[in-house]
Amino acid sequence: MTADADRWVPEPAKDSGYGRTPFERDRARVLHSAAFRRLATKTQVHTAGSDDFPRTRLTHSLEVAQISREMGARLGCDPDVVDVAGLAHDLGHPPFGHNGEQALDAVAQPCGGFEGNAQTLRVLARLEAKVAGAGLNLTRASLDASCKYPWPRKPGTRKFGVYADDAEVFAWVRAGAPTGERRCLEAQVMDWADDVAYSVHDVEDGIHGGYVALRPLLDDPDERAALCADAAAAYSDEPTDALAGALDQLLADEVVRAVADYDGGLAAQIALKRMTSVLTGRFVASAVGATTSRYGTAPVRRYAADLIVPRTVRKQCALLKGMALRYVMRARAAERWYERQRQILTELVEVLTRRAPEHLDPMFAPLWKAAADDAARLRVVIDQVASLTDHGAVAWHRTLVADAG
Repeated sequence: MTADADRWVPEPAKDSGYGRTPFERDRARVLHSAAFRRLATKTQVHTAGSDDFPRTRLTHSLEVAQISREMGARLGCDPDVVDVAGLAHDLGHPPFGHNGEQALDAVAQPCGGFEGNAQTLRVLARLEAKVAGAGLNLTRASLDASCKYPWPRKPGTRKFGVYADDAEVFAWVRAGAPTGERRCLEAQVMDWADDVAYSVHDVEDGIHGGYVALRPLLDDPDERAALCADAAAAYSDEPTDALAGALDQLLADEVVRAVADYDGGLAAQIALKRMTSVLTGRFVASAVGATTSRYGTAPVRRYAADLIVPRTVRKQCALLKGMALRYVMRARAAERWYERQRQILTELVEVLTRRAPEHLDPMFAPLWKAAADDAARLRVVIDQVASLTDHGAVAWHRTLVADAG
């Protein structure tokens, strides 16, 4: 417990009369952070503010935290540590979701690229305003639980969890972890909760928004085969034919068939919510059951166990992700607004690189002035742009680029 509760910058003991644990304090720090509030207007799949129904990064993070806390508590993890990981896991995501992430990665190549998960560590341990030079100064356990990909960028890998610039604090976070890239149990719980939340919920949002229709999947074998191919290519190591059986099982479920002809009415919305609840509960319970079958029912945490998710459940989760990809993301990516989003972020980075530190926020301007070289200054500009909300990015672009042009 002592090493897990350590902080990068030691803090004096606090006695506010509440008797809070270090991990409860971590949770409060994330909830009260500016980065967490900004998630309210950052894109999940649909552009934030474009409709009242779809999730934003904030509502998604709250849902991941709830699923993480419930699943972790059933396994014996400290509930606040897994809660913190769920709340914090997307703090590094930039405006416009994964579309914005790709745009920033392209322009950030001279300073090591951009990745939302690596940015999350940077926000938590460097950028948030709580302790100078240490961000929120969370405990080692909470930071480790928030590291979905505990390794630096490597050739041939798209996902990574730390920039070279943050290697020192990352090494401190990982002190005591087994050799290699093994994730702690709490990070695995958060990662599966994230998979469950965005696979099930993105399909729910897609059905409600009219992007996802299940009737063609029920009626057309060719469409089912195409979906399996998409899921196999993007989200699963399973071959297409292995996913086909899992899809048949999923589509045969009465809660899924009940929304095949969704019309947006009250009864249809109730059926849709029931599908979401049943699938989420099933995916969580299967992981808890398989893990306790392997390790027993005694509480486990940190590196005492690995989360076990049954193969069939992983396949069904991948298929739901495939639905969101095939019917929602590709449809949205074809829209002119998606191209415009990338242009906005690219041009913002370009203009701020030329005109910094004058137009940087007061917290970023001193970091830019203290940077040792062009790559470090570019990283500060990327930090600034990544911190913006969707609406903020559009407003900054209008002021600095469009109006100036």
